[in-house]
Amino acid sequence: MKQIAPGITVDETVRFGRPVLEGTRVPVDLVVGKLAGGMAVEEVAEEYELRREAVLAALAYAARTLAEEEIRAVA
Repeated sequence: MKQIAPGITVDETVRFGRPVLEGTRVPVDLVVGKLAGGMAVEEVAEEYELRREAVLAALAYAARTLAEEEIRAVA
């Protein structure tokens, strides 16, 4: 297991090495998708038995990942 961001880990034996919330098997993309679909932070936390801080860690990780993404316009 390797921590790749605060509260986010990857382990090749857990969820095929996808980023998950530390100490869980809950994928970051699932949490972010639920929030994007309109669920409140508290609802996601309750549904997956997470702390509010864990849900916010998923959002922070997603924001950092997008900020580092390089996009090139092709004409």
